[in-house]
Amino acid sequence: MTIHLDEDQIRKETLEDFIRVGGPGGQHKNKNETGVRLRHIPTGVVVTATESRSQARNRVMAWERLIAKLKARLKKPKRRRKTKPTRASKERRLDAKRKTSEKKKSRGRPEV
Repeated sequence: MTIHLDEDQIRKETLEDFIRVGGPGGQHKNKNETGVRLRHIPTGVVVTATESRSQARNRVMAWERLIAKLKARLKKPKRRRKTKPTRASKERRLDAKRKTSEKKKSRGRPEV
């Protein structure tokens, strides 16, 4: 099942910000805004890319991540099947409870 998203429409609905990123680099790092933050307004999905020193590379990575996240949101999650404990697991649980009960009863004062 191939899901096709209209990338032109997504680009129109997305705010693109360039941000300063942390890490080593001193004055050079403080002068340049190489990080990219994309905000898809209709869904509220926010994606950032700050790995590369290049703004262009970060921009490409951010767009790829945004499209991947939007595709993931389109997929329906699998429905959960209800399950019951097996008969053997019920018996094991009850047996353990019985043993614990006997152990605690035997700790009491002896009857005279």
